[in-house]
Amino acid sequence: MNNFREKANFIWSIADLLRGHYKQADYGKVILPFAVLRRLDIVLEPTKKQVLEAYQKHKDKKPEVIEPILNGVAKVKFHNHSKFDFNELAKDHDNVAANLRNYINGFSISAREIIDYFSFEDQIKKLDEYDLLYLVIKHFANAKDKFEVKEPMEMGYVFEELIRKFAEISNETAGEHFTPREVIRLMVNLLFVNDKNILRKEGIVKTLYDPACGTGGMLSVADEYLHELNPGARLELFGQEINPDSYAICKSDMLIKGQNPSNIKFGNSFSQDGLEDEHFDYMLSNPPFGVDWKKAQKYIKDEYDNKGFAGRFGAGLPSISDGSLLFLQHMISKMKRGSGGSRIGIVFNGSPLFSGGAGSGPSDIRKWIIENDMLEAIIAMPDQLFYNTGISTYIWIVTDRKRPERKGKLQLINATGSEWPEGDKNNPFYVKMSRSLGNKRKEIGDGRDGKPDQIKTITEIYEAFEDGEYSKIFDNEDFGYTRITIERPKRNEKGEIELDKKGNLVPDSDLRDYENVPLKEDIEEYFKREVLPHLQSAWIDHSKTKIGYEINFTKYFYKYKPLRSLEEIRKDILKLEEEAREGIKEILE
Repeated sequence: MNNFREKANFIWSIADLLRGHYKQADYGKVILPFAVLRRLDIVLEPTKKQVLEAYQKHKDKKPEVIEPILNGVAKVKFHNHSKFDFNELAKDHDNVAANLRNYINGFSISAREIIDYFSFEDQIKKLDEYDLLYLVIKHFANAKDKFEVKEPMEMGYVFEELIRKFAEISNETAGEHFTPREVIRLMVNLLFVNDKNILRKEGIVKTLYDPACGTGGMLSVADEYLHELNPGARLELFGQEINPDSYAICKSDMLIKGQNPSNIKFGNSFSQDGLEDEHFDYMLSNPPFGVDWKKAQKYIKDEYDNKGFAGRFGAGLPSISDGSLLFLQHMISKMKRGSGGSRIGIVFNGSPLFSGGAGSGPSDIRKWIIENDMLEAIIAMPDQLFYNTGISTYIWIVTDRKRPERKGKLQLINATGSEWPEGDKNNPFYVKMSRSLGNKRKEIGDGRDGKPDQIKTITEIYEAFEDGEYSKIFDNEDFGYTRITIERPKRNEKGEIELDKKGNLVPDSDLRDYENVPLKEDIEEYFKREVLPHLQSAWIDHSKTKIGYEINFTKYFYKYKPLRSLEEIRKDILKLEEEAREGIKEILE
């Protein structure tokens, strides 16, 4: 599968024909839909003749009757009954636009809808006007080998590489469209590892959902994993995507793989939940990091105010600048409560771990998830792992069906590899890439192509569920705290303590302070030990007490590193000075 990048580069090179007529940022508007069309064309090629014969026989029947008949002849969930294919289109320069439209109209409804999301008619008109349409079609017709794949996953890689190129030129965020495949494989491993016995059952059927599915990478990798584990198993894939290009590619990929394309919905998962009232066995997602939810604010707030826990966001609303925890609440609402339960894997940046104090939306969401014993594990990943950001990321595993030994517990795994020197081949968690892809400079080895199987290492640490160098097991309560308000009496100008009309002490707001008391500690004992010895006149205002939750990941894996000696620093400075002098000397000579 290593040649997917070579294939993508060749396909993208067809964009050279567009120079002078298209802006570079618009190349993808031509290349992506043509790539999808050519891939569909390749899949249908073996049965094209039989489909045309069947169409002539049944063409007078209603669409709802003829569609399943022709799909059956095509042996996939779509067909094309036009006499044209790419080879035929490349034979007629003079009528290429009309013939291409005839070809597109010959697709079954499910496939035609995919092309519509590319706004492809606009490009047909433009290319025809510039006399480029025939040249582009001819190049795609001649590139047949670039669209033939031995493994179903390979074309997904090709499409994602094309989108990455498109995103780079147009200054868009490539990471919004797809996730590195090795990260998905790890997430799928963590999601399925405890269920292998269930998934190996003959004829087993499960469902998987991604509310921000991009080009469908997570859905495809999960499907591949289950097929390898049990060829007789069936994983029904569902998703929703807001970007029209990514949506169209995802839907076409599902169509080719034999999935039901109507399970992939278009639109904003928050304001246009295309799978409302659906529930799933498994869920995976890599929602955009730190993206605001202003566009869906009214809809989300209305649901929160009017439905509470009967809706999706009853636990609370995060900061308007970061909708990450909204995605998680949305996914939790789609768990199969009371009917087998569900497992969720989701990628976050560090913010959802600790943002917001006690009583804030983020803290209340964490509180609800942890107190309901749904947070099973968090895995800290290496930085520079994603295409669009160099920051550290975290995989959360959330479930409403923990194993008995995990009940009331939360496992933290430090898989950052930060303790190992840069480029150390013995690093158990990542390898340094020979060539960077955007901000991605590290990858997790999957045991292929001579790389270590670091996915297996991380999965085994998770599965062992033991305290160790890279794994820590905590009680749920260890992450909670009580935020108490410490009041001190107000004094008048004479220094005397003020009392209200009922004889109660009047608090001085300028002297007010707060303490976070671990949930496992007695508040009164903490107050007597930590506060009263220093502030004898202080008291706790229990009416302001709040419960908060945060996960300070770094604290639990912190290792003291002694400071470098002055002599070491001095030697380094002298070395730099010497290098600078040598550099100046070379310039002057």
